[in-house]
Amino acid sequence: MNYPTIPPIDNAAAQQAGIRQNNLTKPPGSLGRLEKISIQLAGMKADPLPGVSRKAVIVMAADHGVALEGISAFPAEVTPQMVLNFLHGGAAINVLARQAGADVIVVDIGVAADFDPSLPGLLHRKVARGTQNMMKGPAMTRAEAEKAIAEGMAVLSSVADNGIDLIATGDMGIGNTTPSSAIVAVMTGLPVAKVTGHGTGIDSAGLAHKIQVIEKAIALNRPEPNDALDVLCKVGGLEIAGLAGVIIAAASCRIPVVVDGFISTAAAMIAEGLVPDVRHYMFASHQSVEIGHQAMHKYLGLNPLINMNLRLGEGTGAVLAFHLIEAASRILREMATFAEAGVSDKEKGSVLTAS
Repeated sequence: MNYPTIPPIDNAAAQQAGIRQNNLTKPPGSLGRLEKISIQLAGMKADPLPGVSRKAVIVMAADHGVALEGISAFPAEVTPQMVLNFLHGGAAINVLARQAGADVIVVDIGVAADFDPSLPGLLHRKVARGTQNMMKGPAMTRAEAEKAIAEGMAVLSSVADNGIDLIATGDMGIGNTTPSSAIVAVMTGLPVAKVTGHGTGIDSAGLAHKIQVIEKAIALNRPEPNDALDVLCKVGGLEIAGLAGVIIAAASCRIPVVVDGFISTAAAMIAEGLVPDVRHYMFASHQSVEIGHQAMHKYLGLNPLINMNLRLGEGTGAVLAFHLIEAASRILREMATFAEAGVSDKEKGSVLTAS
């Protein structure tokens, strides 16, 4: 499969943004990470004054064969039910997206149920009716994995054609913390027990069972840690593959990607494994309560923006982070420099005026 070229970060634009930040009416560095975010945005977007007013979250939905092993507190029927909830505007991601002024784009990439083709608002990109049970063999074929990645790339391209400044990744799929834990365990080399959490709220006995299921699936399928596509095929998920495609396509278009929680970050790991330069276009939105999430961020070299003890998915943490990223952009674009405001620059000790 051929992947698009990822453009290098525009260091000249980032440098111009940094110079402006140091001349805004504040002590340099006094707005902390907001300043750094604005400079990152400038480099990503090749624009010294980057705007992020047009925002969207892409929610990929899919089911998982491994859910048959009893690794979730909720039944698989919840996946299609929640897709309908998204479309009706009643889920947490809908509420938070409305507050952030972001669109919610819902994609059926692998739900094990059929939706009415005329259902408004749903993108029908189904690759398969869920993955296979990875306790019995590979979760999907190579062709299915590549198809799901391609579908994710196509969805992003269609969104980009309509104009977008910032993308968040979201997910829905009962049982999807299990493949995500498997991905992080394989790719980091950490023990499964160190990167597997309670997911939707299973008890301690359920967690012990979940760990055993993942260990057995890895032992059976023997995914190659340095081959992201092999990891994806053997222990991944269709929504994870689709989101990896979204990330790759967004980076190729210089669109910053705000990565959500545990499942979205598993997709980010796969995307980075396939196309390493995509990591330069990612923001980690938040630190999930899932114990493997910190290891994922360390692997990708990302520093999450917030820690609110979130574990819902859907893109909720990423859309919350939209507010901080837009604040950083607005500070850079709208705040006056010392010269523009006629304010005394402490370092120079003189009053500067606009020319």
